Amino acid sequence: QVQLVESGGGLVQPGGSLRLTCVPSESIFNVAAMGWYRQAPGKQRELVARITSGGSTRFADSVKGRFTISRDNAKNTVYLQMSSLKPQDTAVYYCNADQVFGIRLTYWGQGTQVTVSS
Repeated sequence: QVQLVESGGGLVQPGGSLRLTCVPSESIFNVAAMGWYRQAPGKQRELVARITSGGSTRFADSVKGRFTISRDNAKNTVYLQMSSLKPQDTAVYYCNADQVFGIRLTYWGQGTQVTVSS
C-alpha cells in the first residue's frame, strides 16, 4: 500500500512562512493530480490547493495570493509554500494523490500539524 509522507509542519508566528513536502513511499504511475487539504479542530477537511500533472492549479479562496503549490512529476513529490501565515491557517495538513488508470485510486498522508501562533 502506497503511503504519502508529509514533512515541514511546525509552529510559526503570524506572518511567517512554512514549506510542506509530500513524498510517496514508492513510485506511483499515472498520478493525475496531487494536493493539500487541511482540517482544523471541530471543522471538516477542506481543500487548500491542488495541482494536476499538466500544472493546472486550484486554491481555496482563503489562501489565494499567500500559498503556492508546485510538483515534481518525475518524483511525484508535491510542495506547498505557505507565506503570510495567519492563526486561522492552524490545522493538520494532509497530502493527497489521485492515481487514474481506468479506475481512480486516492491516497492520503498521515498529516502534519501547522500551528500559527505568537
